Amino acid sequence: MASTTNPLVTGSQSGDDLNGKISPVSVSNSDFERTVCGIPVRNQATFERRVMRRIDLRVLPLLGILYSLALIDRSNLGVARIAGMGEDLELSIGSRYSVVSCVYFIPYILLELPSNMLLRTFGTRNLLSFCVIAWGAVQLAMAFVPNWQYLALCRVLLGAFEAGFFPALVFIITTWYRRHEVQKRLAGFYLISLLAGGFSAILAYSFSHLAGKAGLPGWSWIFVIEGAVTILIGCVAWAFLPGFPDNNTFLNSEETRFILERIEEDRGDSLPDTVTLWKAFEYLSDWKIWIYGLMFLCATIPAYAIGFFITVILSGMGWNLEFALLLSAPPYVFAALSVFVFAWLSDHFRSRAIFLTAQTILTLVGFAITGFVERPGWRYFGLFLGNAGSAGCVPGILAYSSNNIVSHSKRAVTTAIIISFGGLGGIIATTIFRQQDFPRYIPGISVTISCQALLLVLLGVLTLNFRYHNKTKRNTLQPAMGGRIDFLYTL
Repeated sequence: MASTTNPLVTGSQSGDDLNGKISPVSVSNSDFERTVCGIPVRNQATFERRVMRRIDLRVLPLLGILYSLALIDRSNLGVARIAGMGEDLELSIGSRYSVVSCVYFIPYILLELPSNMLLRTFGTRNLLSFCVIAWGAVQLAMAFVPNWQYLALCRVLLGAFEAGFFPALVFIITTWYRRHEVQKRLAGFYLISLLAGGFSAILAYSFSHLAGKAGLPGWSWIFVIEGAVTILIGCVAWAFLPGFPDNNTFLNSEETRFILERIEEDRGDSLPDTVTLWKAFEYLSDWKIWIYGLMFLCATIPAYAIGFFITVILSGMGWNLEFALLLSAPPYVFAALSVFVFAWLSDHFRSRAIFLTAQTILTLVGFAITGFVERPGWRYFGLFLGNAGSAGCVPGILAYSSNNIVSHSKRAVTTAIIISFGGLGGIIATTIFRQQDFPRYIPGISVTISCQALLLVLLGVLTLNFRYHNKTKRNTLQPAMGGRIDFLYTL
């Protein structure tokens, strides 16, 4: 990747090691020692806290709420099924339910990269608000499908409109923060969706008790209410969705320049470069992108498995439907707490691999307990561990990959590819937990455990490669990534 010169930062740069082993960046402009964007250094900390608080409040809650809607709308199929949709649409015949679950991921996988490449062309507010309103309309339409074929068509459209949403959110968030601020932010945005997802099954089931109102069955009301809420919030969100730092509308020019300068100082890509097909093909030849993708696939299989099947797994332990729904929420609350603690530790210690290792082992142990221990209480405890570990690996892998990327164009391509692999993880999760394996789902749990072992191997390969390149760079004082001379891989 060719090096670019940014007018925001000038002068020589002596090095900025992510792990604190190389001296901080030095800038030749002597005035920079006394002021930053015209702000005296003695006031910089207060100014920085105020600006970052404004960014956090504008970016994270709204994006977290919108992603919660996406997560709820894609995963409420299971509750609708047990609320009567399964009988009305005859989803239990053959593999109909698996087909309806899987077809969502086909357009979801295929359209993520094109959507991310066009994000700046159409504008973040226009594209993201269109996606939210469109999938809300599809969700609403699902309330009136007469048979399972139309339901499958709606699921395809749902996957198409949700495709560009999650990679765009990750892309946007990672451009606003320095490398070792980003995982806390990704975790904060993601834990909102975790908490919403944990209670969504209970909420959806309560909607089903409107059966008979307006002549609609209970399961239809799940889609009517959730679809209408999504459309409404999508319309409101258009006015508040954040853009990228260089073209934002909620910071003044002084604050914007300050943000761009701190990003430039951190990794040297504060301003965007154009995304072209040639660049995309060049980035796709980087083997590390595919390793990130495989790691994300391994992490999303248990996350999707719990999201789609936790109620069914709990009912297989002997609890009735109401108790299964109520018991599905606590593992998500525990996961939200665990995700943020691990993210804070990872940012604080400026390390990714060791904490990803711990969370992957947590997932592996949790699923082993759920799958192979006899007592229901212990199996339920395994869901806590498995859900916390897999949920934490999602922002962890995204932060790990974004920390080791320079340029907006490569960030756009890499984010889309990684999250596309998450869609493959969803397909695998919906097919390995088969109805004939109820109630223990041993084959599905065994595959999930094997994928966690693979994740550990892939993580080890990347870590050794990054460690080698960092060591070589320190010895030769040459750029490791073609960007800033002081840029080292995050381990």
